[in-house]
Amino acid sequence: MTTTQHTPPGESRVVDKAQYGLAAGIGIAGAYVIYDATTLHKGFADQPVQPYTFPFIVGAGLIVLAVLLALATARGDVPESEEGEDVDLTTGSDWVTVGKLVVVFALNFALISWLGWAITGALLFAGTAHVLGARSIVRSLAIGVVLSVLSWYGFYSGLGLAIPAGVLDGVL
Repeated sequence: MTTTQHTPPGESRVVDKAQYGLAAGIGIAGAYVIYDATTLHKGFADQPVQPYTFPFIVGAGLIVLAVLLALATARGDVPESEEGEDVDLTTGSDWVTVGKLVVVFALNFALISWLGWAITGALLFAGTAHVLGARSIVRSLAIGVVLSVLSWYGFYSGLGLAIPAGVLDGVL
């Protein structure tokens, strides 16, 4: 949600210059998507809509959004700050929790080729849930096992993508 600031005569209007940077970034991304679409080869000659049509649409949409954001910024619209119901904006970041999460992700990254996704995915879920305040580690592990095994089968069987099975190779 944005608001328009009305400034009384004689006062200078504050312009959020970061929005111009965001608009430029979105515009550059859109231009690159369009450029990249021009390098794609024709897919199926008998199809009325070619696969490279969609990058042109996405790139054009990004450029239109960038222009609209720049115009809204020039007009004086500023975004309203988020007033989360469960977020205390007056407190600082909890770097201990962030550090614990980094350790959990690093362990997952280090162990995935040896233990496999089914095990490390369960440990990732349980570790993250524990760091963020889950009460029961056993329940978190059980949920993690179910989610990681289902996602492993989904990628392996459903999409045909090989995810490391690790020590469970031949079992899964």
